[in-house]
Amino acid sequence: MIPRILPALIFASLAALPARAVEIEQITSPGGIDAWLVQDDTIPFVSVTMMFRGGASLDAPETRGAVNLMTALLEEGAGDLDFTGFAEATEALGTDIGFSVGDDALVVSFRALSENRDEAADLLRLALVQPRFDPDRVELVRAQVQTVIRAEDTDPSAIAAKEMARQAWGEHPYASSINGTLETVGALTRDDLLAAKDRVLARDRVVVAAAGDIGAEALGAMLDHVLGDLPATGTAPLPEPAKLGLTGGVTVIDWDSPQTVVAFAGPGLPMEDPDYFAAFVANHVLGGGGFSARLMDEIRDKRGLTYGVWSQVSNQLYGDTWGGGMASGNERVAEAVELVRQEWDRMAENGVTRQELDDAKTYLTGEYPLRFNGNGRIANILAGMQLIGLPADYVDTRNDRVQAVTQEDVQRVAARLLDSGALRFVLVGRPQGIEVDQ
Repeated sequence: MIPRILPALIFASLAALPARAVEIEQITSPGGIDAWLVQDDTIPFVSVTMMFRGGASLDAPETRGAVNLMTALLEEGAGDLDFTGFAEATEALGTDIGFSVGDDALVVSFRALSENRDEAADLLRLALVQPRFDPDRVELVRAQVQTVIRAEDTDPSAIAAKEMARQAWGEHPYASSINGTLETVGALTRDDLLAAKDRVLARDRVVVAAAGDIGAEALGAMLDHVLGDLPATGTAPLPEPAKLGLTGGVTVIDWDSPQTVVAFAGPGLPMEDPDYFAAFVANHVLGGGGFSARLMDEIRDKRGLTYGVWSQVSNQLYGDTWGGGMASGNERVAEAVELVRQEWDRMAENGVTRQELDDAKTYLTGEYPLRFNGNGRIANILAGMQLIGLPADYVDTRNDRVQAVTQEDVQRVAARLLDSGALRFVLVGRPQGIEVDQ
């Protein structure tokens, strides 16, 4: 799999969404901003999640890393409040305001006590509309980002992920790190950060969800206040769909270590595909089910070749893969790679047993309701649903879709997608006995 933390979390949450009665009210503010609301006045606070489509994929190629750096600076001072003043104001109100970004979305997380909601919304508005980008804070955060980039360059897992992304996505923004490079980040100016802000933070890019102690009228007024002064449209078009460029084979990156880190990936499918839930269930049996999964049983439990191996149907807004990862000693990693191939093909040929199917469905429909609790989680999931175009009733139908998967469905999707010859393996280490095609 190609690790993309933010979208992976969004899609994983959606796939895991339990069948639980959640009353979603769809509202439109007086200013025309749409939002989903789950009202709950039992606890006096509200959580709001805003997701701006495009995220770091809206970087201009020559300023890769600008959206990431800009996002990290949004809480470093705004309006007439410098960094210290902004931090003290949020602390005094007991408010949480957070910003993060991935390939597909810039995410704003907001939590406020009911009694301080309006004052907290003022701070959020300042951060989005009037960020300061003070020179001292820019240099401090720039240095932090460059430290992350240097760390990635010495982390075998990050190296494997970057190489897999490069091979998978070619010229698409997905092919490079949202952090940029030491050179691109080092060259970014304040004007670049302002331009990055206008590429992403626009009203036509945003989806909103709220949960907690707020009514529709009050939410609409708050959204118009917070977002109304943002540009109506972003200055950059949303990315085009990515074309998966992976071919089967093995890439080895030399790294002086007693073990080899392995990433592997092949073709996946989007959530709107009719076979998505069959693939979701199949993957649980194959490598997504922890110690009960086939890959863990064959590679860890029976042979002790790794401490852990996993697989995942990985979804992003503009491209999808089915892959996974592991690490193994240099002298035995070739055996582990071959076993991944064998399990890929075994499921393609034979599907899953009735017991495996029943166990997977029981787990997938029964364990996750525990995770769908808390206003913050509700707001995040509902915003993610809107981001990828799921209907509000998905909350009620998700478990039915899992339960409807049959052995024939799993066999069909496995035969369609699970071909070991199409798997690309990226190995970082000094593996022995591996046949390399480049």
